[in-house]
Amino acid sequence: MEQLLLNIELPVQKTLDNFIVGNNKECLDSLKQFILPNNDIFFIYLWGEEGSGKSHIAEAIKKNNISIIEDVDQANEIEQIKFFNLYNEHKSSKRKLLVTGNNNPKKMLLRDDLSSRLSWGLVYKLNLLQDTEKKLALNQYSKDKGINLKNEIIEYLLRHFKRDLPSLLATIDALDRWSLKTKRPITIPLLKDMIQKDIFS
Repeated sequence: MEQLLLNIELPVQKTLDNFIVGNNKECLDSLKQFILPNNDIFFIYLWGEEGSGKSHIAEAIKKNNISIIEDVDQANEIEQIKFFNLYNEHKSSKRKLLVTGNNNPKKMLLRDDLSSRLSWGLVYKLNLLQDTEKKLALNQYSKDKGINLKNEIIEYLLRHFKRDLPSLLATIDALDRWSLKTKRPITIPLLKDMIQKDIFS
């Protein structure tokens, strides 16, 4: 049985401009200021659930030659010491640093000194998108890939597939590949055909 893997790297370039803001406008405004060379924002810590957009933002910020630490909550003792020292180095030299994690600094069982440092700068929680915002994200992603995705397809995906945004985007990617392979337009019947063939396993 032929399968298309969904855990592939998504090819659409991630920028702050194509990040669907949802209920995160204040955070996005600060990030846009953060990447400018002449401002006094040197450190931002972002946290949120899986699918909230942390990786998207980290990739977008990294392109501006800004240091990134992702998933600080997964750091072991030695890595935490390294990150603590890295923070201090950036602070003393006034270099910018973005850190992401899965919770606020006081709730990740990190070293006290590192937890304290993470709380010193701007701290934002990224809120998950609502359904209307997910639709915007899927539309934007489809346009960036050159896919004309009808609203009925998006509605079907939201009703019948995993609803977190990374899974939805990966599903569209697999759908596009299957459409090209079979030389069939992206329609509800094509989606059902993929389900029957167990393409999404």
